Amino acid sequence: MRIDIVTIFPSFFDVLDISLLGKARQSGIIELGVHDLRDHTHDRHRTVDDTPYGGGAGMVMKPEPWGEAFDELLGEQPGAAVAGADPLVIFPSPAGEVFTQATARALAHEQRLVFGCGRYEGIDQRVFDHVASRARVKLVSMGDYVLNGGEVAVMAMIEAIGRLIPGVVGNPESLVEESHENGLLEYPSYTKPASWRGLEVPPVLLSGNHGAIAAWRHEQQLERTRRVRPDLLDLGEH
Repeated sequence: MRIDIVTIFPSFFDVLDISLLGKARQSGIIELGVHDLRDHTHDRHRTVDDTPYGGGAGMVMKPEPWGEAFDELLGEQPGAAVAGADPLVIFPSPAGEVFTQATARALAHEQRLVFGCGRYEGIDQRVFDHVASRARVKLVSMGDYVLNGGEVAVMAMIEAIGRLIPGVVGNPESLVEESHENGLLEYPSYTKPASWRGLEVPPVLLSGNHGAIAAWRHEQQLERTRRVRPDLLDLGEH
């Protein structure tokens, strides 16, 4: 997969050189390009924002730098958006659809993703409209809260998506029983020693009875989901 990121803080993404995603980049499973939006400004202050039309608090990101950045990434000649075309452009936005594990699974099948990290009060709407004439565009929210900028959201999305790409996680079976993979939260995990500071590992996990262990884990998923995220069960009892 090829991932491009447009941001005014390119060094924020240096962390992608470490851990599993760093190894995936080194092995060529993931190709990453981080692009400084300010490289597409033409004044000595490298300005990327201005006051909003109609008044109001804060500043809005100007369309010109974004337009030049996407000219470079998508090619300069606009064309009609085509379903299934490459790439998919994603803007983190509290006005977007909520990012879920299902979203991450779907995006992990894309060949190329381009992320645009907004700041301030957001990006001029014409940027979204113009890019949508040239590529598929998706606005995505990380939840019902507001961040200072899109970088944290993009990092979270890349982490969630990247680990689902074949070859990134060493043992793919570890992805199957995680929280949200089957609509439930993950069951509690234990390792050695069997007794620690007066706390014991549940006996069923020491029994060697794989059927009983599977049943216990599923019940733990149901119990934890009922207690912590009952809204997930409202979508359909398991």
